[in-house]
Amino acid sequence: MKPVTPDVALSAVVGSKPLPRTELTKKLWDYIKKNGLQDKKDRKTINADASLKVVFGGKSKVSMFEMTKLVSGHVS
Repeated sequence: MKPVTPDVALSAVVGSKPLPRTELTKKLWDYIKKNGLQDKKDRKTINADASLKVVFGGKSKVSMFEMTKLVSGHVS
């Protein structure tokens, strides 16, 4: 896959180096799991911390499907 470059907001979570979208998704999930941000009751919901809230457009909770769409706006 062609590498994508994360913007400043997303770089705080996955790093600033260009990487394939699959690797970006993997790093994002590693961050979510490491910080315990997946909702305990509804596993499809991600609870944003300060860094992810910027990526999620200020939302404190998003579904994993919405997350993919929001993250797409932060890569070039």
